[in-house]
Amino acid sequence: MSELSHFDETGASRMVDVGAKAVTRRTAVASAKVHMRTETLELVRDKRAAKGDVLEVARLAGIMAAKKTSELIPLCHPLPLESVKIDFSFPDAETLRILVTVCIEAKTGVEMEALTAASVAALTVYDMCKSIDRGMTIGPIQLDEKSGGRSGHWRQEERRGDKETGRQGEGA
Repeated sequence: MSELSHFDETGASRMVDVGAKAVTRRTAVASAKVHMRTETLELVRDKRAAKGDVLEVARLAGIMAAKKTSELIPLCHPLPLESVKIDFSFPDAETLRILVTVCIEAKTGVEMEALTAASVAALTVYDMCKSIDRGMTIGPIQLDEKSGGRSGHWRQEERRGDKETGRQGEGA
């Protein structure tokens, strides 16, 4: 059990002691995709949805979620985030991509904050558009990159297998 940092040698849950870790610049980039009908994406992109500017509401929801991560994920440290940036792109006629970048100078990373922000932004898009497109799907939600700390820089490699869902194939 001791290989997992959130459990002690007896298997009891714990918040990791980061007291002896060095303060470094830490950045995490996470993304989420929301797949929807072409007509729905056009409404979102052109800011014509009945509920208003879907992307700006999703951006605010994602930023708020990043700030509240330690209240949602039990063993996350509360962190004074220095920046949360959320960008949107349209890789094809039926996909909205949400890209979140979170930065901090701290003793622990911000991967969970970036992933939480991407998740909540995607859920907000769904909530605002569900009355016109209940068939929307969300995913994959993933950590794309992180830097800082003892483990240094890490980047998500292109996954083998099902590109649409992000599921890994045999032997991956």
